[in-house]
Amino acid sequence: MSSTRRSLRTAFLTLPLIEAARTRAFAQAAPELPLTPACDDGDEPTLEREAGPFFRPNSPLNRDLYPDAPGGERITVAGFVFDNRCRPLAGSLVEVWQADEKGDYDSVGFRLRGHQFTDTQGRWWFNTIVPALYPGRTRHFHFKVQRPGGRVLTTQLYFPGEPGNAGDRLFDEALLLDIRQTGDGRFGRFDFVT
Repeated sequence: MSSTRRSLRTAFLTLPLIEAARTRAFAQAAPELPLTPACDDGDEPTLEREAGPFFRPNSPLNRDLYPDAPGGERITVAGFVFDNRCRPLAGSLVEVWQADEKGDYDSVGFRLRGHQFTDTQGRWWFNTIVPALYPGRTRHFHFKVQRPGGRVLTTQLYFPGEPGNAGDRLFDEALLLDIRQTGDGRFGRFDFVT
């Protein structure tokens, strides 16, 4: 039986946080999904990347973005927010903005833009679409992450195996999503360290 994005997300959300400093909860739910680099005490913060010209403040509290682009390929992007000692950070702001299925950004409204706060176990997720390519850039999502009382981390997450990765000056392998194809779209994971 093939997995679905919903079954992977459900497994991700129903797992207890066993030992916060050594969490590999999602890997226990879906061992066939490759892991992001393991969180170890003293882990380096997630790499920063520029916001780019398309950021707009005051995005809506919304994690279900795919209705904004019903013609796009669906993906659920999920993960944790940790501190550099691998402790999950509840109440962290996670904001996303991205290109649509044609490679365009909404510069007037908040289409394919949203934010949320991590749950008590530091988990976040967005249901969205795979962003299209546009001139000069490889496929990517933009994120801002802010732990309670902390500074804002601005970064971008990339797709493995994209031909444009090598030619994109902002690309770094440390910012690759771990992606799995499911029966109803893709499921990607990335854990932020702030």
